[in-house]
Amino acid sequence: MPDVDFVNLLAVMLVALGAPLLLGFVPSLRMPAVVLEIVAGVVFGPSVLGWVEVDLVVEVLALLGLAFLLFLAGLEIDVHRLRGRLLRLAVLGYLLTLVIGSGFGFGFDLLGWVDDPLLIAVTVSATSLGLVVPVLKDAGQIGGELGQTTIAASSVADFAAVLLLSLLFSASEGSTGGRVVLLLMFGLLVAVSGVVVALAGRSMRLGEVLQRLQDTTAEIRVRGAAVLLVGFVVLAERFGLESILGAFLAGAVIGLLDRDATSHPQFRVKLDAIGYGFLIPVFFVTSGLRLDVNALVESPSALVRVPLFVVALLCARGLPALLYTSSLGLRAAVTAGLLQATSLPFIVTATQIGLLVGLMDPSTATGLVCAGLVSVLVFPSVALGRLRRGDQQASTAT
Repeated sequence: MPDVDFVNLLAVMLVALGAPLLLGFVPSLRMPAVVLEIVAGVVFGPSVLGWVEVDLVVEVLALLGLAFLLFLAGLEIDVHRLRGRLLRLAVLGYLLTLVIGSGFGFGFDLLGWVDDPLLIAVTVSATSLGLVVPVLKDAGQIGGELGQTTIAASSVADFAAVLLLSLLFSASEGSTGGRVVLLLMFGLLVAVSGVVVALAGRSMRLGEVLQRLQDTTAEIRVRGAAVLLVGFVVLAERFGLESILGAFLAGAVIGLLDRDATSHPQFRVKLDAIGYGFLIPVFFVTSGLRLDVNALVESPSALVRVPLFVVALLCARGLPALLYTSSLGLRAAVTAGLLQATSLPFIVTATQIGLLVGLMDPSTATGLVCAGLVSVLVFPSVALGRLRRGDQQASTAT
């Protein structure tokens, strides 16, 4: 047996267990558990106490956690509702995000902080759907109009941001035109896979077998979902695209095909248990372990940029949410704007690529990552507090 040490993983799992327990015992701390997990990772990690580090075991599980996070985020999308007015608002909001983000990008370019304004626009244009979904779940808003509107806008933003980053700023070899061709081929394979799975699902014989094995130790539906997840991730990597795109699409495909859950009501519950109960907390705690807070303290120039990057993030993703005022009301639209402005994993990815291709200096990259951390620490907590106050007011009125 290989010499593998599980001590760091044990520490990470203890943090993952303790964060929601603490919030359960102290309900006055109105913040999502994922925020506490990231903060605890920073405190116990190399930047502060140095008690826990990211070794091979933790790194592998964190990668699986990120994939499962995007997979479950894609699974939450109601593709059948992502059309008509809701889709138009989501697309219009993202286009407005790019315009606002480009404005900030040109301003930062004049200050000499970045060499490509469009890179800033793309970096601040994403929403961490994997962070937004747990907040909406905790608030009981996942299936409501606010939840579906926010998820639709976040889905469009995440998908478009990953595409733009892959096509315009990828560090892999090849022209933009070549990457477009690869993207189209990948999309075609995803569509073909979806059609094959859909046709197989219509087989009465297969349906009987799946129903017989789904709640046994075979857990056949969960295993099938895992195969589709890993398969799409491998396909995305083979085509030179971001692996998170494959995970997200795997969840979206299953969500599209799994319209009637009457014969398998526990399927999604089991997926949530695997993701939110094990893998996803490892990813969030590890994200905190990897944040180099010391670099921010040691670089005054990066520290000065953080507030401006936070404003850019809030304006670029938050202001477009005002488009929802007519359907949700101003209070809910502001809450949606706070959730849309929450972003960290994509910012980390975009800054790493920016550094690699020489379009961003280290101080700017550090400042952007810290701005993302601020958005994760503040925006979901404020949004969750607003949602809970709204529920209390509603219950008082009735």
